[in-house]
Amino acid sequence: MKGAAASLRRFSALLGCILCLAVAPAPAHAEWYSRTQAIMDTRIYVELWDTNPKHANAAIDAVMAEMHHVDDVMSDFKPNSQLSQINEHAAQHPVVVSPELYGLIKLSTHYSQITDGAFDITVESVWRLYHFRRHIHPTDAEIQALLPTVGWRQLILDDRRHSVRFARPGMAIGLGGIAKGYVVDRSIEILKAMGIRNAIVTAGGDSRLLGDHRGRPWMVAIMDPWDLTKVVTRVPLANEAISTSGDYYRGFVQNGVRYDHILSPFTGHSAQLVRSASVIAPTATQTDGMSKTAFILGPEKTLAIIDRMPQYDAVFIDPRGRVIYSKGLAPPPGAPPPAPAPESPSAGSASRQ
Repeated sequence: MKGAAASLRRFSALLGCILCLAVAPAPAHAEWYSRTQAIMDTRIYVELWDTNPKHANAAIDAVMAEMHHVDDVMSDFKPNSQLSQINEHAAQHPVVVSPELYGLIKLSTHYSQITDGAFDITVESVWRLYHFRRHIHPTDAEIQALLPTVGWRQLILDDRRHSVRFARPGMAIGLGGIAKGYVVDRSIEILKAMGIRNAIVTAGGDSRLLGDHRGRPWMVAIMDPWDLTKVVTRVPLANEAISTSGDYYRGFVQNGVRYDHILSPFTGHSAQLVRSASVIAPTATQTDGMSKTAFILGPEKTLAIIDRMPQYDAVFIDPRGRVIYSKGLAPPPGAPPPAPAPESPSAGSASRQ
């Protein structure tokens, strides 16, 4: 249960009253190692602490290999991926897939259930009508024609055979709302198995922290959706994950109407009830699967869900610029508001400050 202790802990950290823990001196050659690559159509970043350069680079290599593996299996851009095979054939017959892919599809239906359908991987069929980079959007008639193909309950899943079938033609699924969180978690498990104790793995807006930052928490910046040079707040994290979804990069304005890449499965239109949503939980799969919900349900309904789940917290920025916190992050009664945070890296990223 989220109590006063958790609220006080979070809020005092937001005010900057963070205690630096005493850490045993590290060997002189120990240091941070990092690498950035473009995989899964996003920025992948790994930073870890190690005493051996060869071991550190091998650990980062293993993470990047896992990123490529998940991309090969779950990309909807690669025609030979298992996900593409589902989208091409599942309307005609069941498509048997790996336990890994089947498990993630099955898990996505869990988030559909707890969000009353706001999270739905079958919105992909309508999402394909949009071309955000080319500023192209569908007509209302085009959306209405495909909207009947959206609905997670129309997925026919066979747990024994690990097969997926669509209940009607025209359906498609996309895992962009959960696969990055999943691969971040897989990467953290790889690092743990290799003896790494302090690290961050980021895939786009999804990050997970392993340990702390050698005696201090990692500071994760949440950026202003209207001005990416400004930080709205910073959240101290250790051994947790955070996903930030927003209209920071993928979106465009045409004839006074803004089109964003997060779509409502209920309407097929851009969901704009918040401008930014950051969710904190133990794993990145959990945070990735929940961070889109606020755009569709709005902050109040989403916080009602978040506050029922003890391991979750959230920070939302609504269209008027209000910053809305879940109970575990909210200031205790009578406490002053947090001071403005100093500038920090982009949304969902961690710094050593």
